[in-house]
Amino acid sequence: MNIDIICVGRIKEKFLKDAIAEYSKRLSSFCRLNIIEVADEKTVDGQSEALNDRVRLTEGKRILKHIKSDAMIISLEIEGKQESSVRFAGLINDAGINGCSHIQFIIGGSLGLDDTVTQKADMHLSFSKMTFPHQLMRIILLEQIYRSFKINNNEPYHK
Repeated sequence: MNIDIICVGRIKEKFLKDAIAEYSKRLSSFCRLNIIEVADEKTVDGQSEALNDRVRLTEGKRILKHIKSDAMIISLEIEGKQESSVRFAGLINDAGINGCSHIQFIIGGSLGLDDTVTQKADMHLSFSKMTFPHQLMRIILLEQIYRSFKINNNEPYHK
């Protein structure tokens, strides 16, 4: 299984990079993981909604360049569908059973995703109604993907 995480912005903090490296290493025995970072746009507090739209569109164009036509696309969105870890594992397992060998997860920037990106998604997934920093969301997503492979392989993992 090939899994891409397409995300806006770069990780600067060492502790976040270390966590990403750890889960990437753990996942290497289950899938081929590729983290694709696209440049983020500068924003300022209180900028106009028109400027916010322009930022999302620019970041969205960068994301769309990496979308594969044969991949299952899952966008992470606060208004997406929430799933349990077991159900999420089932989604990944079902994708493989149904012949999908490539899943792409999309994490937007601080302003979210442009409609041009969300319209490409096969599924809109939410981890919570709470807002998380997009950098931290990478780690949460990686952990849940790792947990999914452990569940699907009937291997022990902490609860």
